[in-house]
Amino acid sequence: MPIPTRIGVIGGGASAVCLLDALSRQEEVPQSVTVFDPSPHLWRGRAYQPDSAVLRVNAPPEDMTVRAGDPTHFSRWLEARSVVLGPPADHTDIRSGIPFPPRALYGDYLEQCARGALTRLAALGSRIRLVRAAVTDLTREDGSLLVRTADRAAHGLDHVVLCVGTGVPADPHGLSGAPGFVPDPYPVTRRLAGIGERDRVVVLGSGLTAVDVVLALTANGHTGEVVMASRRGVLPGVRQRPVEHELRFFTAAHFRALAARGERLPLADAVALMRTELTAAGSRFDTVAREIATGGGEAPLARLRRQLGRVDDPDPGLRILQRAVPDTGPDVWPLLPERDRTGLLRDHYRTIMSLCCPMPPASAAALLAQADSGRLGVLRGVQRVGPGPAGGFRVYGDGGVRPADVVVNAVSPPAHRVPPAAAALIDSLTGRGLASRHPRGGVGVARATSGLLHTGGTDRQVYVLGDLAAGSLFFTFGVPSLVDRAVDIAEAIHRDAARSTAGFADSRQPV
Repeated sequence: MPIPTRIGVIGGGASAVCLLDALSRQEEVPQSVTVFDPSPHLWRGRAYQPDSAVLRVNAPPEDMTVRAGDPTHFSRWLEARSVVLGPPADHTDIRSGIPFPPRALYGDYLEQCARGALTRLAALGSRIRLVRAAVTDLTREDGSLLVRTADRAAHGLDHVVLCVGTGVPADPHGLSGAPGFVPDPYPVTRRLAGIGERDRVVVLGSGLTAVDVVLALTANGHTGEVVMASRRGVLPGVRQRPVEHELRFFTAAHFRALAARGERLPLADAVALMRTELTAAGSRFDTVAREIATGGGEAPLARLRRQLGRVDDPDPGLRILQRAVPDTGPDVWPLLPERDRTGLLRDHYRTIMSLCCPMPPASAAALLAQADSGRLGVLRGVQRVGPGPAGGFRVYGDGGVRPADVVVNAVSPPAHRVPPAAAALIDSLTGRGLASRHPRGGVGVARATSGLLHTGGTDRQVYVLGDLAAGSLFFTFGVPSLVDRAVDIAEAIHRDAARSTAGFADSRQPV
C-alpha cells in the first residue's frame, strides 16, 4: 500500500530521473508523483538532448548509471539495446579503454529509465501525473504545499523536490543580439550550422562545453582559426585508464561522524587525511598537490599534452582525487572554516574541477591535432569582448586583441546561479521565508537531507537536488552525486511521511 504522501518533482532532467528511480526502488512508494516540466526534451535536460554523435559523455559507464548501488546498470542497458537494434558503433577510447557513448544515446537511457521508474511506481499504486508547465510559485497552507504553474493551475502536495537544473550560459560581455554571436551552443547541429567554413571563431570558455564546440566545428569540416578564450585558460584534465580503489581514510562516514560531534575541520587537516589516503594507495601526494597548484599557471596546451601522455600513469593519485571529491566533498565542505572555504574557491576551485571532470583522451588528442595544425589556440586573461571596427568582434586578453567573425558562448552555466527559468519560484520561496539565498549562490540546504534551510530550521517538505544546492554542498553535479543525493532525499521523504502518519505533523525540525 502506498505511503500517504503526494510528491511534486519540479524539473524533468537527469536529476529528476535519478530521484524517480530512487523513489521507485523503495519498499513503500508515495501515494502520488507529479512531475512539472515544460521542456520539449523531457528527461534529457540541456545536456543530453538529440544532437551530434561527436558529443560524448565524459565519464565511464559506471559513473553514468542512475541506479543507486548498481554501477553496471547503464552498461547492461547498452548491451540490451544492442541485442534489439544491433551492435552500435564502437565508442571505446583506444587510449584509456573506456567506452564514451554519445550524449544523445545517454539521453535515450535517461528517457527509458524515467519511463521504467514511473511504470514501477504506478504498478505499486502511485498515481502519476506529468504537468507540462513551469512552476512559478510555492506556498505552505495548513501543513501542505500549494504549487502554482505558469498557467495559474494549483496543485496540492506534501513534499516537493526542486530539480531545476542549471539553465543557459550567462552573457558576461553583453553580446546578446549581436550578429555572429551564438548565445548557447546546444544543440550544436543547429546552433553552429551557420558558421562559415573559414570564419574566425572565438569560443568563450575553456571547459567541457568549449571542448564540445571545438570538436563539433572540426567534425563539420571547419578550417578557419578557432580560439578558446577565458579568464584563466584552464582546460579540462584528461581522464586516465581506470584503477580500482576503495576510499579508506577520506571517507564520507568519517566526516559525517565529525559533523555529528559538532567538530570543525581545518583545511590543513583535510589535506593531511588526503595525503594519508594517497600514500596508503601507493601514490605520491606531492605529484597531486603540484597538479592542483600549477593548473592555472602552466601553458594550457602544454598542460593538455602532458596529461594526455599520462593516461597510463601507474600513480593512482588523480583517479583517487576524482573519486573522493564528488563522493566526499559534500561532507567535507560544511566542516571547513569559512576562511578556508573562501581561499579554496578563490585559489583552486577551477583547477580541482578541471581535474575531477576530465575529458576523454580522444577529445584531448583531437584538440592537440587542431592546435598542431595551427587552427586552434587558447587565449587567457580575457577582459572584454566587443564589436570590431568593421563588423565582427574583438577579444581583449593577455595575448593582445584577437579578431573574430563569430563568437560562441560556451561559458558553463555557473553551478551556484539560480537558473532564469526558476527565478520566479525561488523568489516566491525566499519572499515567504521558506528558503534562504546562500551567500555563494543558489539556496541553502542541509547536508544530511538536502532539505531547504530557512529561519525555522531544516524543511522536511521541500528539498533541492542538483546545482541549486552548490553553495552548500560544493560538488553537486555529475551523475554519481545526483544519485547519492536522490537516495538521501527519498529516504528523508519516507521518514517524514511515516512520522506524519504516526501523528507527528510538524513540518520542521531544529537545525
